[in-house]
Amino acid sequence: MSYDPPRPAGRLLLTPEDKEAPARTHRLRRLGLGERPEPALDAFARRLAELTGAPYAMVNFPDEQRQFYAGLYVPAVAPVVRGDGTSPRVGRALPRDHGFCPHVVARRKALVLEDVRDYPRFAGNPVVDEFGIRSYLGAPLLDGTGLVLGTVSVADVEPRPWGKPGLTAIKEHAAQLVLRLEGLDGSLPC
Repeated sequence: MSYDPPRPAGRLLLTPEDKEAPARTHRLRRLGLGERPEPALDAFARRLAELTGAPYAMVNFPDEQRQFYAGLYVPAVAPVVRGDGTSPRVGRALPRDHGFCPHVVARRKALVLEDVRDYPRFAGNPVVDEFGIRSYLGAPLLDGTGLVLGTVSVADVEPRPWGKPGLTAIKEHAAQLVLRLEGLDGSLPC
């Protein structure tokens, strides 16, 4: 009997493969989504942040190379997270290997991280170091064909006991948003 120890991949976090990315990108383009900020999705993200009490909320449409936040809510004054007293600027796009949404897309189900430091796989994620994210709650946007269009999520710089109420809320809001997105007729009814 022999034991072959696992080989390190350079860091613990491995972004999952996204075989649906080309189909998602095509579907999002047909819906006119994923290439520009959408004020209605920004408003949706703001309501989600207010509902959960989280400082950050996003509607994310990932493609093969990046994640694009068509809906984004960040606090007017970002929490200070760096040791030098500065806060990083939160933008509309991140590489695919940043953040937790690619895991939600691959899993095709919600992800609850009450304290990312409790999960070695996620604790090494660049958003933990760059933005100080400590907790995450996200759900997939599953369309009527079964394709994951993207995610809705909230994040905080403090550990958060999201619990069952948080999980239920994020899943319900994801389902409601998908219905609105699929009903597109030239405008975004959020």
